[in-house]
Amino acid sequence: MAKQKKGDKASKKPVVKAAKAAGTKAQESVAGGGLRELLRVPAGEIDLTTYDTRSTAGFSGTKDDGKDALASLGAEVSDWQERLFAEGRSGGERSVLLVLQGMDTSGKGGVIRHGAGLMDPQGLKITSFKAPTPAEKRRGFLWRIRQAVPGGGMIGIFDRSHYEDVLIARVRELVTPNVWTRRYDQINDFEAELTASGVKIVKCYLHISPEEQRTRLEARLDDPTKYWKYNPGDVDERQLWPDYMDAYHAAIERCNTPDAPWYVIPSDRKWYRNWAVTTILLETLKELNPQWPAADFDVEKEKKRLAAT
Repeated sequence: MAKQKKGDKASKKPVVKAAKAAGTKAQESVAGGGLRELLRVPAGEIDLTTYDTRSTAGFSGTKDDGKDALASLGAEVSDWQERLFAEGRSGGERSVLLVLQGMDTSGKGGVIRHGAGLMDPQGLKITSFKAPTPAEKRRGFLWRIRQAVPGGGMIGIFDRSHYEDVLIARVRELVTPNVWTRRYDQINDFEAELTASGVKIVKCYLHISPEEQRTRLEARLDDPTKYWKYNPGDVDERQLWPDYMDAYHAAIERCNTPDAPWYVIPSDRKWYRNWAVTTILLETLKELNPQWPAADFDVEKEKKRLAAT
């Protein structure tokens, strides 16, 4: 990863032009391999402290340029999503699973709101994982995850995921070390199984600094309209930041496979985070290259029948 410290008709044209210009600038900046290659975690050990949380790797422009660039992705990402959805409705089994992990306030919900918001809801399956129920615990940690895997033609988004079982379960000692240690291999086997069945896995770690997290938590306490987003437990988890970083290091290192790699997304700048994850998703869809299904009927015959009505 590269390190780097609604109106009238007349008013819409400049906005569209600005969005297209920003989109072109962004595309040029990631040419020659794509953003996935730039943000993908290499195999081996990882040191998250060497990744700049305020980086805008792959994008040369301002905050406003970034917001325009995200908007400019809308038509294209929506088109590719519809192609995948149509493929699924015609018997195709391929799907995409976007896994979002990160510390509290890193922006999982923001990515879903601004990135997934560009796509058709009928082709999305969004699952937010909370603490497992007693019944879910009895079935094994992957049982509820399997229930949420997207079917053919769908884009599934996990707000937290099976990785919580080697993160909070490890840090909070919810299970013994022997148990969470075995889970890395179980996760790799599970993801290999999904890949073999046609699920393309995209795992994004939203990398935020402790300083930025404090700022965002303070903003929630200073704004009555954001009280609902504040959880006193976030401060308790914050005090365990070093332990969580150790857990993330292990999870990313041990579950970073060729078919299900990790991407580290600098997330102190919300606009860049949203653009980066959406761009990676778009690159993934284009690589899958779903095609519009051919008609399973006589088109010309149907035209004549329709004209006669």
